[in-house]
Amino acid sequence: MSPALLVRDVRPHGAAPVDVLVQHGRIAAVGPRLAAPPGAQVEEGGGALLLPGLVESHTHLDKTLWGLPWYRNEVGSRLTDKIDNERAFRAGSGHDAAAQSMALARAFLAAGTTRIRTHVDIDTQAGLKHLEGVQRTQAALAPWQQIQTVAFPQSGLLGRPGTAELLGAALAAGADVLGGLDPCAIDGDPVRSLDVLFGLADKHGKPLDIHLHEPGAMGAFSLGLILDRTAALGLQGRVAVSHAFCLGELPAAECNALLARIAALGVVLVTSAPPSRPVPPLMACRAAGITVAGGNDGIRDTWTPYGTPDMLERAMLIGLRYNLRRDDEIDAALDCVTRAGALACGFEGHGLVPGDRADLVLLDAQTVAHAVVARPPRRLVVAGGQIVARGGALLPGLPGAG
Repeated sequence: MSPALLVRDVRPHGAAPVDVLVQHGRIAAVGPRLAAPPGAQVEEGGGALLLPGLVESHTHLDKTLWGLPWYRNEVGSRLTDKIDNERAFRAGSGHDAAAQSMALARAFLAAGTTRIRTHVDIDTQAGLKHLEGVQRTQAALAPWQQIQTVAFPQSGLLGRPGTAELLGAALAAGADVLGGLDPCAIDGDPVRSLDVLFGLADKHGKPLDIHLHEPGAMGAFSLGLILDRTAALGLQGRVAVSHAFCLGELPAAECNALLARIAALGVVLVTSAPPSRPVPPLMACRAAGITVAGGNDGIRDTWTPYGTPDMLERAMLIGLRYNLRRDDEIDAALDCVTRAGALACGFEGHGLVPGDRADLVLLDAQTVAHAVVARPPRRLVVAGGQIVARGGALLPGLPGAG
């Protein structure tokens, strides 16, 4: 068990300076001039801004090429082009999901991300290979970084016979969440696709996180079917819809009606706030009582050369996409990658009050908005009550080094 840790003179979310006492991996006390228990390690915060551990609510650790030689992207523009290209590349190159997920997860941790939900490809060509690789990373980093795995049918659920059975096997093998993908555009039979998907979730008692790229009326139709099944199976509070581009294209009345249903059923939305696609209306969603989380989606993979494992950068990109300029609006962008992210994924004990898991991020910034805009190096990262990074670099001794 690590000794107690006392972090002095830090400003939670930019508030007045306090000390934070950490014991047994949890925040034990927050207040001015706390006494250090015998044997406690004392860290001087020097008036740094204090944030809770950052949350990545939607990424693909198994796909990343982080740290590898540059991949020349010449893939076609259709979604199916990207899916087929990636599957062929991974099979031909011997892509190692264990090594690559570890490399990216460590980079996330160095920048203060202590909770991650990652979608992992399950298909009839790779089977559970990619999941097994990510699960090795998940287990190795568990004392410091909580990683949820989503069994994700990237090639579709219905078009490749045996995929549903593999998804069931993935859930039985410990995948935390069941993923889905575009029941109209990819599977071509939304009723059957969602019946199979929700049936698997119900059978295995797992929450759902469904990629919904479908535009306009098509996406609204699929979203309505998702909401119908959420209500019918009593899955309120256990369903996430990622991307939901259609909500950014619908007439206001139709969009507002869907937002009311989403809120009533406790369905959460996850966005990467891409600049090239319509996006759900963030502030309207929040006003309706919908939890909206943020994620990078893919980072440096065969789909995209973009992205970094820095959730402050993602918060900044959310702010830019939604034209958030006031300080309180930028606070909402950060919320997508902290509090709302933890709620969306079901990560417990997230925050900066006694009893919360001791995931602390110290950085030199005057306010939350300043931190999002400037994205300074993380002065100190505490994960699960242990100091894991200083000055943006992981300390020696953590798994995956070398």
